[in-house]
Amino acid sequence: MFYHASPIHCIEVLEPRVSNHGEPRVYLSRKRENTLVYLSNAVEKYCRETGFTQEGPWYKWASYGFYEGKLRLDEYYPNAIQDTYKGVSGYIYAAETVPGGEAQEDIPDAVITSQPVPVLGCEYVPDAYEAILEAAEAGCILIRRYEEMPDAMLAWIDSCIKEQYEKSKDFPTYRHFLQGKFPEITAGLE
Repeated sequence: MFYHASPIHCIEVLEPRVSNHGEPRVYLSRKRENTLVYLSNAVEKYCRETGFTQEGPWYKWASYGFYEGKLRLDEYYPNAIQDTYKGVSGYIYAAETVPGGEAQEDIPDAVITSQPVPVLGCEYVPDAYEAILEAAEAGCILIRRYEEMPDAMLAWIDSCIKEQYEKSKDFPTYRHFLQGKFPEITAGLE
């Protein structure tokens, strides 16, 4: 079985869409729990909450990686997971087959395709944050809170945010997000 998360209800066929990679694709995972992080986009949520007008496509941003074969959601700032996911609802779609599917090399258990994918079923997730906590409690994913970050990781976050800010001149919504969530790091950058 393959899974895909979306805020949109009643999808019967998952159609390829352009994301950060610049190519129209459908992204799926063999693990349902790995799709939970895609129920909310931190950049889009923050911009809407602060009334920042969208100019162009939403930049996709999530702070996760993989550790010992499991998705690990990292908090890059205090309470980031709750801030991004609490109160956000959405849908997880299931597909039995992925026409033209290929492994996405940089994400374990991920499959991509440039072809439409027929939907087999749909699950409503009323609160993404609660679903993430449940998946962590069940041992399906890992959560690393900001307060638990080693100094080396905090230094990497600082460096990464500065680099991302410099590279995001064409993404004002992303810059707005970075300035709002990392004011001490982005102060004085231009």
